[in-house]
Amino acid sequence: MIEHSHLRIIAALHKNGTLTAAANTLCLSQSALSHQIRSLEKKLGVALWERDGRYLRLTHAGQLLLQVAEQVLPVLAQAEQSLKAYGEGRQGILRIGVECYPCYEWLTGVTGEFMRQMPDVDIDIVSKFQFSGLEGLLNHHIDILITPDLIKQQGSYYEVLADYELVLVLAEAHPLAQLQHISPEQLAGETLLTFPVPIQRLDIFNHFLSPLHLKPARHKVVESLDLMLQMTELQRGVCVLPRWLAEIRCKGGKLSTLQLGDSGMQRKLYIAMRESDRDVAYIRRFIEVGRATARQSFQAND
Repeated sequence: MIEHSHLRIIAALHKNGTLTAAANTLCLSQSALSHQIRSLEKKLGVALWERDGRYLRLTHAGQLLLQVAEQVLPVLAQAEQSLKAYGEGRQGILRIGVECYPCYEWLTGVTGEFMRQMPDVDIDIVSKFQFSGLEGLLNHHIDILITPDLIKQQGSYYEVLADYELVLVLAEAHPLAQLQHISPEQLAGETLLTFPVPIQRLDIFNHFLSPLHLKPARHKVVESLDLMLQMTELQRGVCVLPRWLAEIRCKGGKLSTLQLGDSGMQRKLYIAMRESDRDVAYIRRFIEVGRATARQSFQAND
């Protein structure tokens, strides 16, 4: 039978590369770790590692066990944290996955109010996933997912948190800044700055440029919102943000906003959860707080 310790061993060996480094990570002696490795291979009847100089390299069987470890260990770690929380009289931990870069400023207000209302629930925010946020949700690495994308899959359940409008942000001195709205053809002549999100998941491509088989003159990926706005102000490019966030960030600066197309680009922000968790009390409370905060933040700037 594969045990928790076996998964920890293979994960440590993969991460550290050498027996010595892995033993140090696991707080074991090198001889004790070697013994456990031999015992595990004997029990499974298959070689999991092969030597490559002083390094250990996983075999195909070892790669399979590593995939299991990468799926199971985070779930076990979360279960241990939740059980510890229960033992300390707290209700548990709400792990929030985020697939919306511009949402962080709004989310700060949501989590703050939620923790005031639910002092017995801890919060953990996850923004980087080994696969996708939805897979992280269905594999129990997170409990809820904040996302602008509705991707239905068996076992998942979505609710709308808020409606919002996407707008183009550009420098006040930009030649297009005097327009009332911008067309896809006009945007196609610009350098477009975006967050590090796959193009196929960017609304500005999916719902504005791509339907007309257009793409920007240049496309640059920027992780930092502050840097993105600085580059925009210096006319190094233009970017797309929710109107509520753009208007907050453009106040007192040298930036303007433009409507995207004749009728604007209206989008929805979703919260995804596992179907089995849709009635969990503290998840319902988070949704209530999220919607209330969105009404204040999003619509106050409409």
